[in-house]
Formats: sequence, structure tokens, C-alpha cells
Amino acid sequence: MTSKIKVDNIENQCGGAVVTKCGGTTTISGTVVKSNTLQASDAGNIISQSGTTITLGASGDTINLAGGATQSGFGRTGTVDWDTTPKTATFTAVSGDGFFCNTSGGAFTCNLPAGSTGAIVSLSDYTRTFQTNNLTISPNGTEKLGGVNADAVLNTEGQSVTFVYVDATEGWINVQDSTSAVQGRVLTPYIIATGGTITTSGDFKTHTFTGPGTFCVENEGNACGSTAVDYLVVAGGAAGAGRSCGGGAGGGGAGGIRIGTVCQPSPLSPSPLVAAGSPISLQGYSIVVGGGGATNLTCGNLGGASGSNSSFSTFTAAGGGGGSTAGRAATAGGSGGGGGEAAGTGGAGNTPPVSPAQGSAGGTSSSANTGSGGGGFTQVGSSTPPAAPNPLGQGGNGIDAGPIFGTANGSPGGNFGGGGGGSQGSGPPGKAGGTGGGGTGAGNSATGTVGAINTGGGGGAVGGGQPGSNGGGSGIVIIRYKFQ
Repeated sequence: MTSKIKVDNIENQCGGAVVTKCGGTTTISGTVVKSNTLQASDAGNIISQSGTTITLGASGDTINLAGGATQSGFGRTGTVDWDTTPKTATFTAVSGDGFFCNTSGGAFTCNLPAGSTGAIVSLSDYTRTFQTNNLTISPNGTEKLGGVNADAVLNTEGQSVTFVYVDATEGWINVQDSTSAVQGRVLTPYIIATGGTITTSGDFKTHTFTGPGTFCVENEGNACGSTAVDYLVVAGGAAGAGRSCGGGAGGGGAGGIRIGTVCQPSPLSPSPLVAAGSPISLQGYSIVVGGGGATNLTCGNLGGASGSNSSFSTFTAAGGGGGSTAGRAATAGGSGGGGGEAAGTGGAGNTPPVSPAQGSAGGTSSSANTGSGGGGFTQVGSSTPPAAPNPLGQGGNGIDAGPIFGTANGSPGGNFGGGGGGSQGSGPPGKAGGTGGGGTGAGNSATGTVGAINTGGGGGAVGGGQPGSNGGGSGIVIIRYKFQ
């Protein structure tokens, strides 16, 4: 048999109220109310305890903090729950969540949710590509972002931001902005780097740049392994001159060379032209490779065009100086251009001046029909009449860097920075270029040769009676370090 007892009030033995009801309000009094479980009318748990574990709500429930209420001691305050599946395309954020955004495949947009007081969204650069492919932040409808109804753009590598919706006046406010992308470091005492064409020989890696690029250091090593690099920076060689009316013209000066060695003793080390190697740090070093002075096939008495500069880190090598012809002076450069016939003065080398010197001067001509040689890295261009040990009008020699930087680039033996040979206005053939890519000067009515590519060699002068000028060889940048 089922029975019910209905009362509005329950009192204890002392006459004190335990349960009272007045209208829709039920009051439980007393000093202590003990229960392991508090359930809702549908028998779902509101609070339950098992041992020392207390659970609020049941599976599938949402627990809300009333507006205006505060909490302490547990739960989230100003933080988010992170979605660990990176976003790769435009999406709408959810309040209370953080999102990793992968823009490596292209830029996209994060649409903010409808704003409500206290709403919070965090975003982070998953692949450190925001700088290349931006992430756009778009507020909902007419809502504001930092007081302005407009999109924002995250464009800093490794950037992380947190937005909180405050009110209709300011809308979403960025309360945290981090631009530091902390990455793990490779624990090795040796340099690790990327960029250019990489070759390995023994314990050394060599990065060769024949065009612009970036030498990116990912680990700078330490004193127990390697901390510095050898470098060879070769500027573009200059063009040799032309003399279409007959007579001799000067050869182009070689591109300047900056060279440093530190990794191990080498045949180059005793040379006063060689500096110490360069310490490096965790960064990207922009590489510039200078072009050779341009070939010019225009008819006329043409001075040679200068070469362009090459650079790595703080080291800049100056382009070679152009050769001289009648009425046009030889120019200064890393190495100077050779003088043209009859009182033609050679151009100065090591211009602008650096220590150790980056090149030599061009030769001077006092002969009526013969141009002098352009300066090379290690040797002044031969004057006319000849100055020992060079033959008449020959380009100055460059340097054999093969013992350090290999023979894959430059002329045979790893030579760089040879001056261009002078030309002959009549009679004998033209003069040889210096070792290291210098072009050959021409004899009467001949054209000669250009400076060799990626050597910084100067162009050979054009022979008398021929139009134009021979271009110089392009430069090169080579970086080498111990990697094991």
C-alpha cells in the first residue's frame, strides 16, 4: 500500500524548524545537512561525492556561472581550451576556445563569434608562417575590434593573440600579444645552416651562392665544435674597353675579393690578403652576388662597364673597374681597369679601401698601340712597356682558393679574381687575362673574350678596329664551416 504524508513544516524534538514552506519557497534549516548526492527532479545528479572526489553535474550537462557571479579556486579565468587540430582554411571561432592556425598553404580568415561580455578567443601561428601568409581576423557583423569595425591582420612570424569581448563600445580587445616563437634548439656543438648549393667534403660543409639567397643559421655551435665560418666573397668583374678606330684598349679589372679563414690552417692563411673567419649567430644572412660589367656591342671607343658588388654579412666586395680607351679613363674598383694606349692611366684597386685589400690597380699604357692589363686580386695589371714578371699588357693574376673552397667553381684550380688582358691595335695578338677567369685581350681586328662566369674575372679588351667591349665575369659567394 502506498501512502503520502504532506506537511508544510517539520520540526525537531526541541521545537526548532527543520523544513518550512511558504508559498513557492522551501527552507531547510539546521546546522548541518548531510548527503552524498543531490539530485534534480529528473533524478540527474547535481552534486555527487565518491570518496574524496566531488563531481558537479553529470555527463552531457553544461555548468554555467550566473551573470555577475564570480568564482575562485578552480575553473578558467581569462584562458581558453585549445583545439589541437590546426585550422588550415577560413573558419568561425568559438568563444572559450583557442585555435592553432596553419597558414603554410596560404592566407585565410578567422571569423570571430557574436560578441557577448566575457567571450574569449585565442589564436596562435602553428607553422610560424603568418609573416608570409597572413591570418585575417574579422569581427561579427557591425561589432568592433579594438573600437573599430574593421578587420585586423596577424603578420608576424610566431604570433599568438587573445581577444576578449568587453562591450559594444570597444568590442573585442586584444589582451595578450606574443611575437616570440620559441623553438627547440638542436643540441650539437657544430654549426647547422641552410641556403645555396651545399656540398660536403670530409668534416666540412660548403654553401655556394651563384645568385642572391639567404644563409640561414639554425644552430650556431659552440667552442667545442664550430662557431665561425670561412668565407669567400667575389664581386663582378668589369668589362674590357673597345677601340673601333684602331689602337689598344685596357682590360677590365677583376671584382674585389673578401676572404677569411678560421676553420683550419690553410695555404691562404699567411697571406696579408686573408682575414680571420667570421663568427655567426642565429639569423638569416642575406647574400648578394654581383653581376659582371655588361658587354656592349655598340660601335665606338667604349670604356668598360664596372662590375657590381657582392656581399655576405658585414663583408662587401666592390665590383671591378672598367678598362680605358681613347678619351675614356679607366675606373677604380675592387681591382682597377687597365689603361688604354698612349699615356692611359690604370684605375686604382681596393676602392673603397678595406683591410686586408680586396684587389690591385690596373696597368698603365705608354705604348701607341697596346692597352694595359686590368688589375687582379693579387697582382697589378701589366703596364706597357711591360713590368716584370708579366708580359706586355697581361691582366693581373687572381687567387687560387682551391685548397679551402674547392675547385668546383671558377677556373681550373679554384682560381678567382683575374684581370682582363689588354688589346693590340696592330701586329701581335692581344694579351692573356690573369689566372682566375680574366678574359683574353684581342689582337688587331679581333674581339677577345669575356671574363669567366662566377669568377669575378675582368673582360679582355677588344682589338683595334672592332666595335664594342667584352663583359666581365659574375661574382660568387662561398661559405664553409666544420659540421662534425
